[in-house]
Amino acid sequence: MEFEKSKLIELKEKFDSIINTEEKDNIEFWYARDLQIQLGYKRWENFIETIKKAMQSCENTGIEVDNHFREVTKMVQIGSGARRNLQDYMLTRYACYLIAQNGDSKKEEIAFAQTYFAVQTRKQEIIEDRIKLMNRLEAREKLKESEKQLSKNIYERGVDDLGFARIRSKGDSALFGGLNTMQMKVKYGVKENRPLADFLPTLTIAAKNLATEMTNYNVTEKDMYGEESITDEHVDNNLSVRNMLNKRGIQPENLKPAEDLKKLERRVKSESKRIADGDKLPKNGAN
Repeated sequence: MEFEKSKLIELKEKFDSIINTEEKDNIEFWYARDLQIQLGYKRWENFIETIKKAMQSCENTGIEVDNHFREVTKMVQIGSGARRNLQDYMLTRYACYLIAQNGDSKKEEIAFAQTYFAVQTRKQEIIEDRIKLMNRLEAREKLKESEKQLSKNIYERGVDDLGFARIRSKGDSALFGGLNTMQMKVKYGVKENRPLADFLPTLTIAAKNLATEMTNYNVTEKDMYGEESITDEHVDNNLSVRNMLNKRGIQPENLKPAEDLKKLERRVKSESKRIADGDKLPKNGAN
């Protein structure tokens, strides 16, 4: 999910405002009731279900749940001088990270929180860089899904796996100004057995996805059959996307290659353990 700079600053300030610190051990923690508001949940009953999923995720990884999730009670005023106990949780950064991972990533607050709690520092530029990386991963997943759907669509229309590879390569040739998939791999220094898309910048991945989605749409809408007609369609769509980019001064084949997505995925996964090892709730938590 893309964020305008002003929105990113606004969200960062909101999340910064709910940090608590246990002074003795200098441990940062968050209260679930505060986090609920910032994540856009209106009802505690709904949010508690997300917390339970996050606790299960924690347990599934073999990490002690009590080190990161601690149920507490708060005495709150309910009117006319009456007070009652209210359920809450103390949460570490890792707990908040897991809650965000188990939330609805279509909500911008959740998407932001997935990055915010993944980085140990709250510096804005680091959060921005992380969001850019996550956007690239998200774009790659979308392309995988659209290519998977195209493969299924054309298989039903008389095209086998080798035919799909030829269609995709000719589409790449149209998008990259005459350079086919293998030639782009050579240009980017990509091993023959690795997907080219794993080394493309986010813009190019999105361009390939748009062309593929257009092909998917027209193949089904026009009930195309056979490799030749589907190839022509895919080439035309990639040319259309290329022309659109060229009008904005962008030549996809001349963009610099990006970091290997496999390395990026491994780094993102390792962050989960790093966050979990980085902090634990104090033994005597505040109520």
